[in-house]
Amino acid sequence: MSQALLRRMALKAYATGYEHVARPLTFRHTAQASHERMLALLRWLDVQEWAVATLEVMNRAFFPQASTHVGGVTLPHPLILSAGLVKGDGFTDEEAAVCAAHRRNIIPGWRSVPALVGPVEFGSFTRWPRAGNLGEVLWRDEGTQSTQNRIGLKNPGIRAAAQFLGVWRAQLPSVFGINIAPSPGADDETARKEILEALALLFDAGVQPAWLTLNLSCPNTEDDAGARQTEAAARLLAGQVVDFLSPRKTPLWIKIAPDLSDEQYRALLRVFADTGVSAVIATNTLPRPVPNHASVTAGAGGGWLRPYSLRIVKLLAEERTRHGYPVDIVASGGVLSSRHLHQFREAGAQAFQYWSALVYRGPLAAALLHAEASYEEGHHDNTGA
Repeated sequence: MSQALLRRMALKAYATGYEHVARPLTFRHTAQASHERMLALLRWLDVQEWAVATLEVMNRAFFPQASTHVGGVTLPHPLILSAGLVKGDGFTDEEAAVCAAHRRNIIPGWRSVPALVGPVEFGSFTRWPRAGNLGEVLWRDEGTQSTQNRIGLKNPGIRAAAQFLGVWRAQLPSVFGINIAPSPGADDETARKEILEALALLFDAGVQPAWLTLNLSCPNTEDDAGARQTEAAARLLAGQVVDFLSPRKTPLWIKIAPDLSDEQYRALLRVFADTGVSAVIATNTLPRPVPNHASVTAGAGGGWLRPYSLRIVKLLAEERTRHGYPVDIVASGGVLSSRHLHQFREAGAQAFQYWSALVYRGPLAAALLHAEASYEEGHHDNTGA
C-alpha cells in the first residue's frame, strides 16, 4: 500500500471524525468561547516539547512535500494559514506589553501551529499595542460555512512581538510571514512612519520572516478600509517599504480589500508592479453587519467572502497577463474544499490562504484540501476526463 494511499485513508478517517464528533462538540460553544479555548490550548502546547515534536511528526505524515514558489518565497506546499490566529495578546500600553514578552508567552500558537500546518502568517501587528474591541467579537454561520470577526486588530504591538519572537528565533519555523498593519485612524504620513518604525524594530530584534505582508485593509476596526488603497497612497507606502526590505532580501506582499472598484484594483496592481511588490493577497474579509446588530459591521470570511475574492483574483490575473506584471496572486477567502481550491487556481492564484477552513474542517484542513485536490487531479489524469 502506497504512502499516498495511507495518507488519504488516514485523512478521510480524520475528516469523518472531525465532522461528526469534534465539530459538533466545538459548536456547542459560541465562536468566541471556542476561540478562547483554542488560544489557551495553543499557549500550553507551545511549551510542551513532546507536543511540538508530535505535531511535527503529524505534519510530515499528513502534508506531502509540494514545493511552491510564490511571491519570492519557496513554500513546502501552497496553503498558508492567514494572519489573524497567531497574533498575540492585546495590551493598552507598550511598556506593559514588553514586560510581559519577557515573562510569558504573549503570542499563543507561535510554535505549535506552524509545527502542525507549516506556513503561517503571524499578525497583524501594529506599531503600538491594541487591546481590541470589547464584548462579543466572533461569530459563525454554519449554513454558509462563514466566519465573522471584529476583534479590532488586537495585538501586543510590534516592539513587544519582535522582542518575544527574537528571544525565541532559534525555534521559529523555517518559513513564516509577518503581517503588519497601520494603526487605525492614522493619516498617511503617520502610517508610513509607523510602518517603517515597525519594520526596523522587527529586523533589529533578529526576526527574519520569509515574507512581509502589508495589510492595507482591516474591516474589523472603525478605519476606512479604502483610504490607504488609493493609487497615490499605496505607491508611496509600498515604494518605501520595498526600499527598506530589498537590502534584507525580504519580499513584500500586500493584502487588499474585497470591496474596491475594478479600476482601483487595476491601479493597485500597476502600483505593485512598478514598486516591486512580489505578491498581492486577495482578499481581506468583507464588512458585513453582525448578527442582531445591523448598525455594527465585522469582517466576514469563508463562504460569504468567496464570490468576492474569486472575482477579484480573476480580475487581477487577467490584468497581470494583459500587462505582464511580475506580481504573484495569493487567494484568500473561502477556500474550504478542493473544488474551491481548483476554482481559485483556475482563476489565476498560485497559493492560497485559509482561516475559516480551520473552523469547519479542523486543524488538518490544509492537509485535507491538498490531499483531496491531488487525488482529484490524479483521477482526472488517469481517466483522461
